[in-house]
Amino acid sequence: MAAARGTQSKSAPAKSGAKAGATKIAQVGWADARPAPVVLVSGPEAFLADRATQTIRTALHETHPDLEVHDIDAASYAAGELFTFASPSLFAEPRLLRVDGVEKSSDAFIEDAKRYVVDPAEDTVLVLRHAGGQRGKALLDLLRRGTPGAVEIACAEVKKDADRLAFAQAEFRRLGAQISPAALRMLVAAYAGGIGELAGACVQLVSDVGNRIDEGAVTRATEGRVETNAFRVADAATAGRGADALVLLRQALSTGTDPIPMLAALNMKVRAMARVYGATGNGGQLAKELGMAPWQVDRAQREVRGWREEDLARCIDQAAETEWLLKGGTRDPEYALEKFVLLVARRGRERV
Repeated sequence: MAAARGTQSKSAPAKSGAKAGATKIAQVGWADARPAPVVLVSGPEAFLADRATQTIRTALHETHPDLEVHDIDAASYAAGELFTFASPSLFAEPRLLRVDGVEKSSDAFIEDAKRYVVDPAEDTVLVLRHAGGQRGKALLDLLRRGTPGAVEIACAEVKKDADRLAFAQAEFRRLGAQISPAALRMLVAAYAGGIGELAGACVQLVSDVGNRIDEGAVTRATEGRVETNAFRVADAATAGRGADALVLLRQALSTGTDPIPMLAALNMKVRAMARVYGATGNGGQLAKELGMAPWQVDRAQREVRGWREEDLARCIDQAAETEWLLKGGTRDPEYALEKFVLLVARRGRERV
């Protein structure tokens, strides 16, 4: 812990000619996330933010098996909570404080955090998750002006094909696997949704095939296990065919398909429908405005017919809850996924 507190002092000093207000906080890539007295995880890419936060937790736990972990919701924060959690316990165990939703934080949290970051507690790592927006700007400005010991991990949304290819390649390296360039392009093309879906596909592929992956392996995997099954479930659910969707889901799970890519495929379809909901214009024009391929726009417009805006909103909210459940929030992830599939199939009109 003590070493982490000295991180900022080792970073290069700002040049004398730098603009006033220029960022001085130490910048760290999400793949190189490390503990520090205060860590700002910024940007809209939730998967990378979760990965960075988990990396910090793992690093701390390896060094301190007695690590105390406290989760704080900035939106419902009450004055004084931060200092209570940061206070040394009877046995002085190191602490990790994870604060979510800083972009929706209460006034009390902003004030307490501004006081805390200028004098962080000993043996404590504070991770602040800010997904974007103006709320909490005063706190972020304070951190970025060079709060001692603070680092920022920027998690920008991964949209460009080149960035997605680089991300997938990094995932295979992390898993100790090699994939041919052509196979990599095929895999990235097959998973055009969120990078969480793509990461799940990489894990599944290595698990099924091994550490040397070629085009044939990707073709078999995407056609037979993950892509086809996941999107067949998603197609049936968004069309309102709940019984069919459940049968397909159970068949896929019984063959070993991971629930995370299944959820990602369904969530991708729901979000695509939400993006085109109420939009007017031809497919090509909307594709440019929405950052989608024309065929994706056309398909989403067909699928969204008959849906209500409130149904889409409810499904998107439930997708986030289901993702949390699948990542350790429940002992029965398959049941959680079934509930979400039924919710989508019933278009939010019935409680599941």
